[in-house]
Amino acid sequence: MELFPAAVFNPPKASRSRTAREAAAGRAIERLPFTVRRVETEADLLKAVRIRHAAYARHVPEFARGLAQPEEADYDADTIVLLAESKLDGTPIGSTRIRTNLYRPLGVEESIVLPDWLQNKRLVEATRLGIDEGRVGRMVKIALVKACFLYCEDNAIDYSVATGRPPVDRQYEQLMFVDVFPDQGPVPLRHVGNIPHRVMAFEIAGFEQRWIEARHPMLNFFFNTHHPDIDIGAVVPPPSLVLPRQTLLDMREDRCEMAVA
Repeated sequence: MELFPAAVFNPPKASRSRTAREAAAGRAIERLPFTVRRVETEADLLKAVRIRHAAYARHVPEFARGLAQPEEADYDADTIVLLAESKLDGTPIGSTRIRTNLYRPLGVEESIVLPDWLQNKRLVEATRLGIDEGRVGRMVKIALVKACFLYCEDNAIDYSVATGRPPVDRQYEQLMFVDVFPDQGPVPLRHVGNIPHRVMAFEIAGFEQRWIEARHPMLNFFFNTHHPDIDIGAVVPPPSLVLPRQTLLDMREDRCEMAVA
């Protein structure tokens, strides 16, 4: 069933090969009343920043003051920013930022040392999630999460790491993320204004099987339906993990020495 009977439908070029593969696999194709795509221009980024700032201002206004302009991390080579826009008028209605650990530690690692089971793994961390409060807000959020999963799949990522402040952390629970530190409460994190967050992770391998066994309500949306309006760009061979564990430890020691000095 189509969610939005668009009069004109023209999937972005990068998504057409994925559309063909999904159709060949027998998956239903469903259209959305919005698009999710990778930010590629300064104008796109300013749209993402606008929705990000508005979302944070509703919940953490003090921290949001520093989000009114693009951040340095938005321009990093190991980072992509995703933007959701209304098909009706191009209004930005959601955004998130995805960063890998392929060349440097994740932002969360400025504050914590990840446990052994996450060391030497290919990781991503999604941050700066912002959603419009309109009627399609929940669907936009789920579509952005699916876009992050597609990115993980395309780049052979082992785990997605997420941080959430209460009650946002419950949403990660619903997606079947698990606590990285099950015996520890929320941790103040430098890259999110020292606001206490719960640190959670999700293993990408076996994702579909876990949701099948759990009879997850979003299973069809994620795995049995193709959404051409979710376009994260062309699939390219993922790079190798550059930073070994010892390099990460050395970088943490350097940060500690700078803090002491």
